Amino acid sequence: MNKSGVTKVRTAIASVGLITLLGLSGCSSMFTKHVEWETIEPGTYPVLNAVGYAPIDAQLGGDESTKTLMAIKASKLDAYRELAEQVFGQKVDGEQELANLVLTNNQLKSSVEGVIRGARVVKTYPVGEDTYATELELDMSRVYDIYLSTAKPKKIRKVTYY
Repeated sequence: MNKSGVTKVRTAIASVGLITLLGLSGCSSMFTKHVEWETIEPGTYPVLNAVGYAPIDAQLGGDESTKTLMAIKASKLDAYRELAEQVFGQKVDGEQELANLVLTNNQLKSSVEGVIRGARVVKTYPVGEDTYATELELDMSRVYDIYLSTAKPKKIRKVTYY
């Protein structure tokens, strides 16, 4: 076989390989599909409770009534912090340092971050003469309803195969 015949055979083999490759890649797209899923609503929802406390005398203010109002607000924020801990968990960072096998530094930090929607103030009341308390309630069914109003979930309408 001459040189031009070998070149034609190689070109033919390369063409057949390329066509086969394109054909197989085209077939694989026939098995691709798009499915939209729907979330399943739980049967029961928990109700979370939290209590926050704040000292009245430690508040900044010129008179007793201003300090009391500030303590009421601070106790409400403390109750929201406790709810956030229950819903999202608490991040804890710890550090210890040793020198000559003696503990020289011991630090512990905690933080919580999250958004609480739908909580309800159950009661705000004084505890003793120097502390205010606020009780909050978070009904998770109400949280789910708020989620539905903002997320607009969709049901499976159809499955499309490509």
